[in-house]
Amino acid sequence: MNSTDDPRSATYWFLTGMRGIFSMPALILMTSFVGFAAFALESGLTRSEAMFMTIMIWALPAKMILTGMLASGAHILAIFVAVSLSSIRMMPMVASLVPELKTPRTPVWLLLFLSHFIAITAWVFTTQTIDRVPREHRTAYFGGFGMTLTLTNTLLVGICYGLVATFPPMVAGALFMLTPVYFVASIWATSRQPVLKLAFVIGIMGGPLLALVAPGFDVLVAGIGGGTLAYVIDRFLLSPRRAQSLDKGQRL
Repeated sequence: MNSTDDPRSATYWFLTGMRGIFSMPALILMTSFVGFAAFALESGLTRSEAMFMTIMIWALPAKMILTGMLASGAHILAIFVAVSLSSIRMMPMVASLVPELKTPRTPVWLLLFLSHFIAITAWVFTTQTIDRVPREHRTAYFGGFGMTLTLTNTLLVGICYGLVATFPPMVAGALFMLTPVYFVASIWATSRQPVLKLAFVIGIMGGPLLALVAPGFDVLVAGIGGGTLAYVIDRFLLSPRRAQSLDKGQRL
């Protein structure tokens, strides 16, 4: 969309992004944060600590790792390394989304600020909807969604912190598990290239096996190894076949 043909202001697109809080990705994430509130309570975190973790760390898996390791009495250095490794997966999301948001006039500080709100829910939602937003208003659109999503879940954790004590453990666990189920479906649906789906399948199949062979490193090895193997297969086996098929089609 050409921004010069769109009369709507940045405020309009910021409010449009805020309305994304009622989307299915956001609603499912909110139910998962109810599960996190239960986990934080059981792990001995205070309400203020759980809320601080939500707004500052934001990514749910990193918070779960931090909370679990704190509860187990792990060394602070081990916790730092584990949370850092968990957060590395955000790098490709930031690298793929920031070019879609910025313009030549977008200040670097704004992109750095907005990158804090890039996690898989924000990435999936924005990837699916960003094409409908004029480029010069995309930072406002993403800011509206990302900031609203983060603040809403922070407040939700604070509100539900005491309430979840009355939930049956099965209910709290089911709420928390909605997010990984949705993530799996969303990643598959938004994979536009065959190599991405191939890497996904290899990672899913290799994860359980690596959990037995290399516990503690299974996710890291499955992610890096699965992606590398998928690239090799696509580069040297599938791409030549696609090129041959395209060449034959052109000849016909």
